[in-house]
Amino acid sequence: MNARIDWSQVRVIAAKEFRDRIRNRWVLAVAIIFALFALAIAYFGASQQGEVGFRSVDVTVSSLVSLVIYLVPLIALILGYDAVVGEKERGSLELMLSMPITRFEILLGKYLGLAAALASSTVIGFGAGLLPLASELSVNDGFHYAGFVGSAILMGLAFLSISMLVSVVALDRVRASGAAIALWFFFVLIFDLLLMGALVLSQGSLGSGWFAALLMLNPADVFRLLNIFSSEQVQSMYGLATVMPDRLTNPWALLAIMLGWIVVPFFLANWRFTCKRN
Repeated sequence: MNARIDWSQVRVIAAKEFRDRIRNRWVLAVAIIFALFALAIAYFGASQQGEVGFRSVDVTVSSLVSLVIYLVPLIALILGYDAVVGEKERGSLELMLSMPITRFEILLGKYLGLAAALASSTVIGFGAGLLPLASELSVNDGFHYAGFVGSAILMGLAFLSISMLVSVVALDRVRASGAAIALWFFFVLIFDLLLMGALVLSQGSLGSGWFAALLMLNPADVFRLLNIFSSEQVQSMYGLATVMPDRLTNPWALLAIMLGWIVVPFFLANWRFTCKRN
């Protein structure tokens, strides 16, 4: 990676990626999905208990967390899996590389453009979803909800970094799409089952410290913990709060780990992209 980055080149690539997502209505479609789910959960989340209507931001966030863990990683992985390998198959990657632009600038520009599209759709969708209930929210509720949306964006960026790594490593779009779906199944569905199975097989010998450390290996679990420990009422809804060591319930520590999930896969993708010259 060159020490100097031509940010004008990065902006051009990022702007193109973002415009493409706006043009194909990707941002609008995702925003509508998020808005509908946010409004439905906020208003009908307690219908199983025979109650209809907005109860509190804590209850809404605790319900949305489970939904977001399924949706956002899938959207982020689908968004980025063909960012590089797709350009390679279309022949446009060779054209870009023939210009005075580095591979890092191409990768960073693509990542920033896709990240802007993902963040925009998340903010617009979840913001619009709770807008009809704005009169029932206090200032603290607004900050709490904004924190939830921000953590959802960070999780999306982590999975977007993973998808960029997949796109660089994959030989073609078919393999890249298969790897993206497999990673979604692993992180969202299989990982926690394996962790629970390890706990059962260890018959309690796997201590809370090891259990918490293993949770950090999944950005979806880091997102869940960020929102669990954002509110005492939300903590009471999850048994995880009783087994997590204090050092890993600190929001700043969890944010640092999430940032690691954003940075490390991206730089691995850059290393592979820079080394791969074919």
